[in-house]
Amino acid sequence: MMTKWRRRLAARRLTGGDGSPLKRLRWWQMITGRSLLHLDLVAAAGRPVRYSVDVRYHGDGEDGVVRARLYRDGWQHAVSKVPAVFPVEGGEIEVATSGFGVRRAHYVTDGGAEHQLTPDPRSGEGRRARFQHDHPSAGMILGAVSVAVLVVGIGVNVLQLLEPVSAIPPIAENVGVFVSPIHLPLWLNIALGVGAAFASWERALRLRYHWLLDAGGN
Repeated sequence: MMTKWRRRLAARRLTGGDGSPLKRLRWWQMITGRSLLHLDLVAAAGRPVRYSVDVRYHGDGEDGVVRARLYRDGWQHAVSKVPAVFPVEGGEIEVATSGFGVRRAHYVTDGGAEHQLTPDPRSGEGRRARFQHDHPSAGMILGAVSVAVLVVGIGVNVLQLLEPVSAIPPIAENVGVFVSPIHLPLWLNIALGVGAAFASWERALRLRYHWLLDAGGN
């Protein structure tokens, strides 16, 4: 849940929507950086209402700014830069992104309960969720591999960075020079970087985020 000061800042970024219709999600947009998630609530007099959050997490084409757009029953209701907070019936919808996707999309009730929004079946998040449902064992293995790749990548990078940092004169004089046991060739460092990017993307498709593992996506 967002802190109070971040919620106040997010409220200042909120503007009204233009009433335009929600555009259909195309399959290739899961690669180009579009996420679409839904929330079904009950409005006044017991009428059902569907909220949809549309995010282009690589930024809008016009200015590159990442915005979340809230649609009510298929019509644009509000727009905000991320992180975003949208007031709705009984609470608020909180949206935050990383460079690899949506890292948070939750409905937070007035009582403090949190419910994750449901990814559209045609979105990358929806397809990943369906894969997990249809192939739970393979889905768990894929998730574990993603974490392992990120942990290895972080560990290797830290070891390789410590050596030049420790060679800085003030540090070397007081602490000593650290000699890294690992010196990878350039091609392997690039491969690890590419693997970490795919791992972060896979975790984003599951709406997973950890400040240490996925911080590179911010």
